[in-house]
Amino acid sequence: MQQKRIQNPSKYIGIWLMIGVGMIIVQILLGGITRLTGSGLSITEWKPIVGILPPLSEPEWQRAFTKYQEIAQFKQLNAHFSLSDFKFIFFWEWFHRLWGRFLGVVFLIPFLVFLLKGSF
Repeated sequence: MQQKRIQNPSKYIGIWLMIGVGMIIVQILLGGITRLTGSGLSITEWKPIVGILPPLSEPEWQRAFTKYQEIAQFKQLNAHFSLSDFKFIFFWEWFHRLWGRFLGVVFLIPFLVFLLKGSF
């Protein structure tokens, strides 16, 4: 079976790369917000696949907050935090990670398509 080549691949590769650059800029901005809000350690477990969703119920939020209360950042800097404060910093870290996952997919899928179609 012969693979169909992409017409004018450099145009599509250019669009893909520009989208990637834009997404990287957004990721850098999100990283800055995450850093400035002190959100970077709010998610205490790294679950790249199943950790895509934030806590969805009040008991799940309370469990996540309890885990956060066990780390040094909470004890030394944020002992005054309420659950509401925690949700705010959690959002920025979660969104930063979610955007990173999305960026990875936006890079990988077109890359594989271009590679398989012989566009490189």
